[in-house]
Amino acid sequence: MARWTFKKWLFWMIILALLLAGVMGISVSFGAVPIPLSRSWAILAHQFLGVFSPNQWTASESSIILDLRLPRILSGALVGSALAVAGSVLQALLRNPLADPFVLGISSGAAVGAVLAILFGLGSTFLGAYAVPGSAFGGALLTLFLVYFIARVGGRSPANTMLLAGVIVSSFFSALIMFLISATSDEHIYNVTFWLMGNLEYMSSQSVGVIFLFFLVGGGVLFALARDFNLLTLGEETAAELGVDVERVKKLAFIFASLITGAVVSVSGLIGFVGLIVPHVVRMIWGPDHRFLLPASALAGAMLLVAADTLARTLMAPTEIPVGVVTAMGGAPFFVYLLRKRGHAVYH
Repeated sequence: MARWTFKKWLFWMIILALLLAGVMGISVSFGAVPIPLSRSWAILAHQFLGVFSPNQWTASESSIILDLRLPRILSGALVGSALAVAGSVLQALLRNPLADPFVLGISSGAAVGAVLAILFGLGSTFLGAYAVPGSAFGGALLTLFLVYFIARVGGRSPANTMLLAGVIVSSFFSALIMFLISATSDEHIYNVTFWLMGNLEYMSSQSVGVIFLFFLVGGGVLFALARDFNLLTLGEETAAELGVDVERVKKLAFIFASLITGAVVSVSGLIGFVGLIVPHVVRMIWGPDHRFLLPASALAGAMLLVAADTLARTLMAPTEIPVGVVTAMGGAPFFVYLLRKRGHAVYH
């Protein structure tokens, strides 16, 4: 494992943050109504820094940038970060590069919880903005326990068996979601269906704030366990000998990975492969040290999803493709590559 100094860590964090800012800065100009890059940046600079004259652009252009595109780009960055961090943690715990919230069925379980909350109108109760994310978290956690129970043989849950159990549970929950949709005449059912494909269009500023809070808490706990994740990659017995409380770390990691997954799925729907691709690419380039891998995956995941959502908004404009479709079309070939190259290998 490569040695990371604080200066080296900070250098690459700044580079990745600047790359993310660049991707977001370019993305803001693209959409059904293209706006020149210089004008888009001038609108942002005027809004946040008070420079440039508003006479250089129209009111509609300002509204498109500030009210539509910027909130959506920030939402994509948040969702991508959360999914990538959750994928990094699950790959560490299972010591398998094929693990991620989507493959393990956690995303599908969270979607079931969110759909039930939406169809029963829990979002309009006194619980308000916390009802749907809370229901999604419950569904994600229930799914994780179910996968763990199915895969458990002789007191252990082998990684490959958990992956297979996750695929089975994911298929079951997908069928359950389709049943719930077909069995109801809710007037918002089309929106639910479109949302399930993975969509950032319906994220409000209130929901972004709530999800950011979930991600801040969950991501903070997971980053605090980074050293333990490094030791777990050596094997549970070795980690225990080195002083890691293995069962405690696994429980905390599973719970908080489910928390952030459930939170983002509740507002973005099913967006697959981000948690699979990003940690793997970061690990190939910079190594498996989770003190770097987790924050780097968060920044890279944000970049990937912002770029994917930009494609979703522009490829068939003015018609919009669900961003989950874009990530699936790009992620599925990568998953096949991993399966053929390292499908039977342990996490490295």
